[in-house]
Amino acid sequence: MFQWKKTLYRSVFLSFLLVVTVTVLQRGMAPSQLLQGQPQKELAAQESVKAQKRDGVLPVASDFWKKQGPALKAAEATEKAVRSWDVTSVNCSANQNFSKEDWFKGLEPNFRQFMLYRHCRYFPMLINHAEKCRGDIHLLIVVKSIITQHDRREAIRQTWGQEREMEGRKVRTLFLLGVASKEEERANYQKLLDYEDRIYGDILQWDFLDSFFNLTLKEVHFLKWFNIYCDHVRYIFKGDDDVYVSPSNILEFLQDQKADNLFVGDVLFKARPIRKKENKYYIPNALYNKNTYPPYAGGGGFVMDGPLAKKLHRVSESLELYPIDDVFLGMCLEVLKVTPVAHAGFKTFGIVKNKNSKMNKEPCFYQSMLVVHKLLPSELLAMWDLVHSNLTCSRKLQIL
Repeated sequence: MFQWKKTLYRSVFLSFLLVVTVTVLQRGMAPSQLLQGQPQKELAAQESVKAQKRDGVLPVASDFWKKQGPALKAAEATEKAVRSWDVTSVNCSANQNFSKEDWFKGLEPNFRQFMLYRHCRYFPMLINHAEKCRGDIHLLIVVKSIITQHDRREAIRQTWGQEREMEGRKVRTLFLLGVASKEEERANYQKLLDYEDRIYGDILQWDFLDSFFNLTLKEVHFLKWFNIYCDHVRYIFKGDDDVYVSPSNILEFLQDQKADNLFVGDVLFKARPIRKKENKYYIPNALYNKNTYPPYAGGGGFVMDGPLAKKLHRVSESLELYPIDDVFLGMCLEVLKVTPVAHAGFKTFGIVKNKNSKMNKEPCFYQSMLVVHKLLPSELLAMWDLVHSNLTCSRKLQIL
């Protein structure tokens, strides 16, 4: 009798264990999670993926400045848990809520498209190099580029983008890219980029179209990436792929910096939105109705400290995207109550604004600068060689 009961109990117990095991395997849970109740969902599943290939997205003037309080708090609560890029699929449709509004109908086609997809914020990552932030990095050089401009990236690698260690301070370099804007060229260019990355291992790429309006996407993608992977980066230089940069001058300048929230560059104060439709930077009044922008640094090149970049990431998620990336960062800085610092060594409009001036080709001026915009790859290589040759100048400018 007792033997029969023992056999029955053993059978019931083994059946229970089998059910538990199958449940664990089906749900991908640890046994301890089953006892604790509902498991936490993967972060990737929690987040509604906001991604759609587009040529830009823009906020309405009337609600641009609204901060998404709950969303910002939620981002702060979960940011420590996110330790890898968590956007893995594209699932986004046009927002037609305002498509019948008169102000929307009056927009140019590119701005209408921008509005329809402005909520599509993050995209899957195609190429990642999280190891670039391993260890203590003193200066992370980050360069905005597009897939077709291999010659610019190559010139930078041979000049100011060389990775090095200067007096114990590590300098690392990354290029930020989307995908080719022309669909018929995409597959071939992607193969070339994959090969380039196998050689150099210095590219971050996301699955959105590389276009002018999407430069702000590149900004917020880098800030999110930096927030995930880079806990020990002291300073960041971020710039275009058609500039001359002096890393040694930047490092010399940074030696004397003690203040927090450093953001320095060629700063524009009280710049006005451009209303001429033929201009590249044209903004309709319906989308930004203020008379001036907040202070911002020209996107050709600027320096900020690593802790500030993480703050910018959190604030950027509380603001609607804006099509001009430089201005968007200025808006984020304004929310943080951080004023960018103007520095004479950042020349994002040339050493002098007259493009035909001989001063823009004078290596003795470049010797004292931190950033100069803009140069073709051949001009960059030639200027780099001149500046780093036995150059004799009548006097060195006191810029630093």
